[in-house]
Amino acid sequence: MRDPAPVFPLSPLNTNFPLRHPPPAAPKLSLTMSTYFSNVRLFDGYDVHQHSHVLVEAGKIAALSSTPFAVPSGATLVDGTGKTLLPGFIDAHVHAQAPALEQNILFGVTTCLDMFSMPDWMDDLRISAASSNAVADIRSGSCGGTVLKGHPSMLIGPFFPRQFPTIATVEDIPGFVADRVKEGADYIKFIVDDGTALSHHGQPTLSADMAKALVQEAHKHGLMAICHALDHKAAGIAVDAGVDGLIHVWYDTPSAPDIVEKIVKAGIWVTSTIVTLGALAGELTGANLATDSNAMSQLPVALHGNIQCCWIDHKIEPASTANALANIRALHEAGVPILCGTDACGILGLGAVYGVSFHGELRYLVEAGLTPIEALRTGTSIPAVKFGLKDRGFVRAGFNADLVLVNGDPTTAIEDAVKIDSVWRNGEKVDRVQARAVVDKAVEAKAEGIRVAKAAVA
Repeated sequence: MRDPAPVFPLSPLNTNFPLRHPPPAAPKLSLTMSTYFSNVRLFDGYDVHQHSHVLVEAGKIAALSSTPFAVPSGATLVDGTGKTLLPGFIDAHVHAQAPALEQNILFGVTTCLDMFSMPDWMDDLRISAASSNAVADIRSGSCGGTVLKGHPSMLIGPFFPRQFPTIATVEDIPGFVADRVKEGADYIKFIVDDGTALSHHGQPTLSADMAKALVQEAHKHGLMAICHALDHKAAGIAVDAGVDGLIHVWYDTPSAPDIVEKIVKAGIWVTSTIVTLGALAGELTGANLATDSNAMSQLPVALHGNIQCCWIDHKIEPASTANALANIRALHEAGVPILCGTDACGILGLGAVYGVSFHGELRYLVEAGLTPIEALRTGTSIPAVKFGLKDRGFVRAGFNADLVLVNGDPTTAIEDAVKIDSVWRNGEKVDRVQARAVVDKAVEAKAEGIRVAKAAVA
């Protein structure tokens, strides 16, 4: 089977801004460990190949063919008839706390890109990902750049145990970025958000000069600079500052052709995060999963209600899911690379839940006008290329054997992506029963802690 051209050529950006602090490689597998997939439909990260045969050896994709080939002695045989083999999914926007890595891999997400966390727990997550193939891999920007009382200060307490570092002046920025580099940041995230989209008018935020200085300083360290912006004016400030990507689509308006044009000219990418954006605005974006037994049966019962809730109990204007969908459609039609990201935050996330909501996000991307194949690219090859993850995102010889086997055909029906049969990371099959047990225990512990706290103040 001939390898097709990558969905996007590896541009100078990907060469100049590799992830600076990848965690150590996961434990080496036995060189004799091999798995042979026969007669499987293959989505290789870009294209679809029917009746494919794939060999995995020592954690890597060893060979691919459209016809059967000799199987090594002792290889595990997997009959792929009626099933689809895909690269492990990449969620391009999470806020990971334990058991995020177990919960994501349960749903086929083998790599998480964290967009604002603290070393308090990120160091432990990195160690976990580096020491076991039973959990998803992780990259992080560490603490994002924001101002005192700016977004996400409302999460101090619920998510952040204490005040995170902030920026007061342009002069603070070299030190701020240097500190994030010391913490192991793989990219620099910053926030331009005055609250316009969610009617929090007057919320403190970074200035345009600060945004530009953050981009310049990140680039000095060889790191990408990426920005949170929820309204079109903030997105414009980020693009003008020279940002490499936007980690949300703006949704204060259903149309901003001037911003789309700027993004096209700048050659940057945009991450979707529709499931969380809608929930922040008071809309039940998890409804597209709530009645899907294939999705909900894999999720702890205690989290079922989290899929069907919002961050607030009333609708907020001008933000809306419809606006986000319209802007994703416009960006896609203009040729802007879209990345699939959930913005799932914490074990008891509201409206967006680790792992399962990735599949809800894929469905929203199809609703926005992407084909199922295009949507699958947003969660595999495109984030791999844009974040310089050169060993994953595709099923190609020499790439990591991060794989998801699903029942059905998600290349024609995106709903089939959640019908997960099995998951592999670095060629090692994940014990999904054990992963589910870890998640169940953590969810129950968190819920018990909340019950105890409520009883104490009753």
